[in-house]
Amino acid sequence: MAAFQIPRTPHTTNKTIRFPDDVIADVETAIAGKDCTFSAFVIAAVRSALAQLAESPET
Repeated sequence: MAAFQIPRTPHTTNKTIRFPDDVIADVETAIAGKDCTFSAFVIAAVRSALAQLAESPET
């Protein structure tokens, strides 16, 4: 069994971005009642998009 390690909080930088109101509403609906913040959802979505871009051939 691996020894427990205290997780490190990743370095973060604040960025101000604008979302269309309908996208905000859709995200808030998707995370309603779940243990997820708006920021966590957006970070996961961006990471997923970046992974898909990395796997797809250049066009």
